[in-house]
Amino acid sequence: MREFIIADNQDITKAGMMFLLSSQKDTALLLEADNKAELVQQLRLHPQAVVILDYTLFDFSGADELIVLHERFKEADWLLFSDELSMEFLRQVLFSSMAFGVVLKDNSKEEILSALQCASRKERFICNHVSNLLLSGSNASPVRHTLKDDLLTPAERSVLKEIALGKTTKEIAAEKNLSFHTVNSHRKNIFRKLGVNNVHEATKYAMKAGIVDLVEYYI
Repeated sequence: MREFIIADNQDITKAGMMFLLSSQKDTALLLEADNKAELVQQLRLHPQAVVILDYTLFDFSGADELIVLHERFKEADWLLFSDELSMEFLRQVLFSSMAFGVVLKDNSKEEILSALQCASRKERFICNHVSNLLLSGSNASPVRHTLKDDLLTPAERSVLKEIALGKTTKEIAAEKNLSFHTVNSHRKNIFRKLGVNNVHEATKYAMKAGIVDLVEYYI
């Protein structure tokens, strides 16, 4: 029987994962973490848990920080569960430890269930799409910092500026009179187009591209 920590701040994703895990007979306890601080706190209380993590929604500074967190909680197992992750990031994390597995949010229900079952047995699971990319040596989703002016739409540039200034999706939605879903969709598109995995990397791009300047950033 395993404890699971769902480290994801999207309500619909958490609800879906809760539903899938509640039907598994080897699930002992279901926990939630909406940010990095809550994740660390849950790991302190449940160091042998399986962490289902959407890395792209948490404010990790990079793959190295995630690997260090794993080193701190060596008995935990990790299932990376995101819409899209760069191959550079995946290679670094997956090659660092057998404790990391990966399944994508657009994978089939059957593949996601297989990933959960493997994680509960301390077996590594890598979905077919990622496996094929790793085996082919593809760089289909590299981390890029292209500074082309037309890479993002005006709306995406505006949202990226707010993200770089430290505002949450809810705050951006409220200030711009947009729905949470719309801002979250912009966020996903921004990360995908830039080939970045987290706010730290997106902020570096925004500063290099002049979308946000140092004066604004440090106010």
